[in-house]
Amino acid sequence: PTTALDVTIQAQVLALLKDLQRRLNMAILLISHDLGVVRHMADEVHVMREGRIVEHGPRKEIFAAPSHPYTRALLASAPAGRPDPLEETAGNLVEARGVRVWFPQGRSFFGRPKSFIKAVTDADLTIRRGESLGVVGESGSGKTTLGLALLRLLPSRGEVVFDGQDLSAMRERQVRDLRRNFQIVFQDPYGSLSPRMTVGQIVAEGLDAHRLASGSDRERRIAEILEAVDLDPSAMHRYPHEFSGGQRQRISIARALILRPEFVVLDEPTSALDRTVQFQIVELLRDLRARFGLTYMFITHDLALVRALCHRVVIMKDGIIVEQGETGAIFERPGQEYTRALLAAALE
Repeated sequence: PTTALDVTIQAQVLALLKDLQRRLNMAILLISHDLGVVRHMADEVHVMREGRIVEHGPRKEIFAAPSHPYTRALLASAPAGRPDPLEETAGNLVEARGVRVWFPQGRSFFGRPKSFIKAVTDADLTIRRGESLGVVGESGSGKTTLGLALLRLLPSRGEVVFDGQDLSAMRERQVRDLRRNFQIVFQDPYGSLSPRMTVGQIVAEGLDAHRLASGSDRERRIAEILEAVDLDPSAMHRYPHEFSGGQRQRISIARALILRPEFVVLDEPTSALDRTVQFQIVELLRDLRARFGLTYMFITHDLALVRALCHRVVIMKDGIIVEQGETGAIFERPGQEYTRALLAAALE
């Protein structure tokens, strides 16, 4: 019930469920891949694999001493470790200064907006070359809008500088030539892939749009990037519905990386996936960053993912960046009450 929710809303929904359970004396069957939620809510736990219950018992026993290898693998699959250190000489790849995205609401008789939805207001940030930056906040805080504005996929005000070039001062045709250098991976691996296109056609969209390869060279590059995301090259001849959620997300990542971009925005890349597949995607992204020298911007409400993968973190609330800094420092000594509330609401 809380898969797509940020940590503060998740905490509120779970508290509501517990209150209703107590007042109505009702039982709850909680179906979830979020082990933090299960640990917080359940009395008894049943672990399923391939249609069979492989282990069950009291929650404390399952979490403290799992007996089945699959249960142990589930419990061990939380994002772990810390990001590899950056080179001290790494310069800024992306810079945002005063970025603003306001959507007009209604028009007066003279055609002027009556009001605005202030999705992002005066955002300033930098992302160093090779860095992974996490952007977290509640739903509606402006995280995705900020990411789209940095990629010039939404009209915005302020300056966006990519590798020393001011995108905000460029015409769309000039930006188009640079787009191969920055890409996005969307949240939904089901909705972001056309069911009418083969995997090869989907992955090669960027190549075709920029006219970078054709014939045997095109097929070779598709095969290489599919192998890079741990998919068999023969997948290029199949359709998205033939793959699992984790495999579809690998296809989405391959589509973004086939152009060999420098900067990739990942919008909730693991939120729709179960725990073990999340772990696999996290490890894949870590490997791809090292292999291709990528710079990441992670838009997420998964604080464990941020701690494991991100060098720095930006906290957003109501379209405003309220705090940013080194991930370890923010997690250990948050300076804003809102950040403290986010961290307190996260279920380990």
